[in-house]
Amino acid sequence: MHRVVALAAPGVAPFELGIVVEVFGLDRPELDVPWWYDLRIATETPGPLPATAGGFAFFVEHGLEALADADTIVVPGWHGEPSAEVVDAVRAAWARGARLVSICSGVFLLAATGVLDGGEAATHWRYASKLAARHPAVKVNADVLYVDNGTVLTSAGSAAGIDLCLHIVRRDHGSKVANAVARRLVIPPHRDGGQAQLIEAPMPAHPDDDPIAGVMAWALERLDEPLSLDALAGRAYMSVRTFTRRFGKATGTTPGRWLLEQRVRASLALLEGSDASIETVAQTVGFATAATYRHHFTAIMRTSPSAYRRAFGAGVSHVGIGGREHDAAPPYAASA
Repeated sequence: MHRVVALAAPGVAPFELGIVVEVFGLDRPELDVPWWYDLRIATETPGPLPATAGGFAFFVEHGLEALADADTIVVPGWHGEPSAEVVDAVRAAWARGARLVSICSGVFLLAATGVLDGGEAATHWRYASKLAARHPAVKVNADVLYVDNGTVLTSAGSAAGIDLCLHIVRRDHGSKVANAVARRLVIPPHRDGGQAQLIEAPMPAHPDDDPIAGVMAWALERLDEPLSLDALAGRAYMSVRTFTRRFGKATGTTPGRWLLEQRVRASLALLEGSDASIETVAQTVGFATAATYRHHFTAIMRTSPSAYRRAFGAGVSHVGIGGREHDAAPPYAASA
């Protein structure tokens, strides 16, 4: 038996704690594995533990003593400075060989112990700059879903915690068991840890009142067309230099980078919902060649178009009510 302890703090997010319970806390007799996980939930001061919102609390029986014999410790979010007692207990558990896992802001507790110093860590993109400022010895990666450093694993926000927990099951029991758990959860069986966090770029509220926003809205309707920097600047009635400067100030990126990201993002729906070839998808969203599309897709999404389609496309097996697996659609002809 492998003992997992979810270390929660006041203000814990029910969803993130629920991820740990769903993956590690339920018996899985149908899996026929030699051992499974024994989950306990612990907190610094046992008793009522308020959640982030909703006016309810969890009653937690176990204190920090539960960490003493934990094989894996999962921190499902953490807000505020951890006490010295918590930091010492987590550090001591890691020193004797426990595996440490964080979801979203739980990485702040792991960073406070020093176990991430000199290594790479993931967190929700909203917390990346704060984590980097507070713990400069940690190499913060705001782009990926999760990072596996062996005995310390960190994930991005919320649903990325599911991907990391399934990754742990895959490490412990293999892909077949991890995929079976994913089917029970009715989610895609595998998203690579290096896949980018899907962050919608904010658009200004009133495009008609903002020339930059107006150009962005105009471009989004014409992604299949060759959109040069001169054309974008001309649409805004600005010089290229002025347009580039104002675009960067408004969005934090360059026009070219933004356009590439929007073309790639527009292609996701085609990969998920159609059997169009990679070449057709590339042309539909404005890439001159499939090779160029593959290159930029992989650079932005940290996975290939074909791998993305396998995970999210219509050709993936779907789980129906009762866990029955439907026949997959015919395989796509194109590959990346």
